[in-house]
Parts: sequence; C-alpha cells; structure tokens
Amino acid sequence: MALQKRISKVDRQEGLRDLIKSDPFVTDEELAEKFHVSIQTIRLDRLELGIPELRERVKQVAENNYQKVRSLGGNEIVGELIDLKLGERGISLLETTSSMAFSKTNIVRGHHIFSQAESLAMAVIDAEVALTGVSNIKYLSPVTAGDKLVAKAEVVRVRGNSHFVHVKINVNSMQVFRGKFILVALKDKKGVEEI
Repeated sequence: MALQKRISKVDRQEGLRDLIKSDPFVTDEELAEKFHVSIQTIRLDRLELGIPELRERVKQVAENNYQKVRSLGGNEIVGELIDLKLGERGISLLETTSSMAFSKTNIVRGHHIFSQAESLAMAVIDAEVALTGVSNIKYLSPVTAGDKLVAKAEVVRVRGNSHFVHVKINVNSMQVFRGKFILVALKDKKGVEEI
C-alpha cells in the first residue's frame, strides 16, 4: 500500500476553502477523509480561516434564500431553505426531533412532513400570494425522530394562475414521501382567481 504524501497546511487550507465554497454542506468528517487528516485538524483549519461549522453555514445559505421567497414569510417555511430558483426548483432540510414524533413509536407525525413539502412548494412559486388548490400525497416509509428530511421541489408546469409542483422527500437518499401540488396564484390578497 502506497503512503499518501502529506500536503502542506497552506495548500490544505486553500483546498478546504475552495471545497467549502463549492459545497457549503460538506461535513468535517468528509473533509478530514479527503485531506487525510483528523477531524480536529479540519476544525482548527476552519477556525483559522474564519469558516463557520456546517450548521452555521446551512443557516447562512438559508437566510440568503429566504430573501428570494415571495409567497411566504421566511419563518413560515418548514425546514431550512438551502436552495431556491424561483419559479423552477428548491431544496429544504428539516432535522426532525422527538417533539415531532409519537412518544410510543418515535415515528414523526405526518403533518410535519406534509408541512415541509407544502411550504417548499409554495416557496418556489413566483407569486406574491398563493394557495394550495390540490395535493396528491403519498407517505412511502416511516420517518423516525432524528432523521434529516431533504425535500426537493420542482415546478413541472404553469397553466394560467395554476402552478404544478412535485415534491420528493428523502432520508439518507431513500424516498419517504412524494407530493404533487397544484398551487393557485391569487390576483391579490383579497381576490381569488377561479381555480
């Protein structure tokens, strides 16, 4: 087995900065493996470079994306909005907790999962005011408290004031939920166009 040549601290930190810039969701563990150093070394490098930990980086990305949303207030989105291209697609992350689950089974209640999907679907719509007109949903697998839900929404069609949005939610790359939503953009906060 050939030994890995150690790279200099300067080169490692430069590589670390570039990797985190291209993928702000990379973990310290993944970075340590990539650079063949300990997790503590990565943490020290991040500290020296002024790069926040993963949780803080996710929050910063989410705050930038919340500003793009037109149809909801940032605090109305269930989960952290980590990517948004208005009128096209979006991604949110929800870390489930025991308070979201049934105490007897530790299974997350369905309304939390649905709320993440519906609020992401609304967030991707390029409209000031929108309502869910129709939803067709399917829970594919139970979610346990502690699981991280990654929701991806895609606007598949727009017809008049109706926006057709598909949302898939995964846990560890396994799909646990899918939803098809028809969201209706309103003329204003009082007047509803016909659905």
